[in-house]
Amino acid sequence: MSCLFNTETNTTEFETIKTYRIEFEDLLKRMCPQLVVVETCSITGWVHDLCVKQGYEVLVADSSQDAWRWKNVKRKTDKDDALKLAKLAALKQINSVYVPAPEARQYRHFVKYRKVVVGRINRVQNTIRALFDQQGVKMPQGHRAWTVQGIEELSQHRRSLTDCDMNNLWRGELDLELTMLDQLWEHLASIEQQLEALAKQEERVQLLQTIPGVGRRTAEVIVTCLDEPKRFGNVRQVAAYGGLIPQQHQSGQTNRLGKITKRGSRLLRTALVEVAWAMLRYNEWAAATYARICGGQKTRKKTAIVAVARKLLMRCWAMLLHNEPWKPELAQPVTEA
Repeated sequence: MSCLFNTETNTTEFETIKTYRIEFEDLLKRMCPQLVVVETCSITGWVHDLCVKQGYEVLVADSSQDAWRWKNVKRKTDKDDALKLAKLAALKQINSVYVPAPEARQYRHFVKYRKVVVGRINRVQNTIRALFDQQGVKMPQGHRAWTVQGIEELSQHRRSLTDCDMNNLWRGELDLELTMLDQLWEHLASIEQQLEALAKQEERVQLLQTIPGVGRRTAEVIVTCLDEPKRFGNVRQVAAYGGLIPQQHQSGQTNRLGKITKRGSRLLRTALVEVAWAMLRYNEWAAATYARICGGQKTRKKTAIVAVARKLLMRCWAMLLHNEPWKPELAQPVTEA
C-alpha cells in the first residue's frame, strides 16, 4: 500500500501495488515523490537501493519508536499505516534506520541462515526423540545419540516407508527424519565452510577473535550486526542497539530500572549472552566482572551475565572503531580500594 501525501494541500492518494521491482519503478516514475518513506520489512534493502539508484531521497522508518505505536485504536489497516507513516515523515517525527550496503546485508543474512539451519536440525532431532518416546523404545541419551555410533543404533529401527505395515509406520517416519537429518548436516557443513572462508578474508572478524573466549561464530555475528562502527556516537548507543540496557520508568523523584529492552538484533543479543557464559572459563576480565556484579548471590547471576554481555559489546565496538586488538591488561581482575 502506497500513500502519496501532499504537504501543501493536505491531500492523499492511495494505490496498491505488488512488491516487485518493476511495479515499484513504475510507481516512482508516475508519482515523482520528493521523499520516499518505507517501513522496515523484508523488502527494505532492495527498495532502499532502488530509490538511491534512481536519485530519490529515501527514509527507512523505525516502526518500534513510540510515535509509531498503535494504542487504543479499533482499526489498523495497511492504508492507516501508510497514511500515518506519511504524516509522521512530514512532521519529521520518524527515526531513520541504518541500511547496510548490499554486500554487508548478504553477509548478515548468511550468518542468520546458519542459525536457521541449526534450528531445523534441533527440530528434527526432537522429532526423532519423540518417535522413540511414543513407542517406549530406548535410544542413546544426550549428544551420544548424534554420534556415528548413535546414528547406527538409531538406524537399526528405521525401515523404508513403503515396507511398513500399520503397526510400524513410525519406522518409516524415522527413516525419513534420519534422511532429512543427514541432508541438514551436509547443508550446515557447506555453510560453515563458506563462513570460514569469508572470516579469513574479513579483518574485523579476525580482530575480535583476539578476545579470549570469542570464536569465529560470535565474531562474525558482532561484525555483521554492528557493520559500520562510526554510525554510533558513543557506547550507550551501542548498548541500546543490542537491547541490553534496562527499561526506565521515571515519575517525579521515582526512577525505577526494569528488565532489558530486548530491542535490536535478537541474533546479536543471543550470541553475546551465550559467549558471556563461555568467557567465564577463558577470560579473566569476564570472570572478574561477573563475580563483582554477582556478589556471590544466586539471584543476581542472570543480571551479572547480561552486564558482561553488554560490556563485551561495548569493548568490541571500541576495538572495531579504533582497529585495535584485545589488550592483555584489560584481562586483569578488577581490584577495588
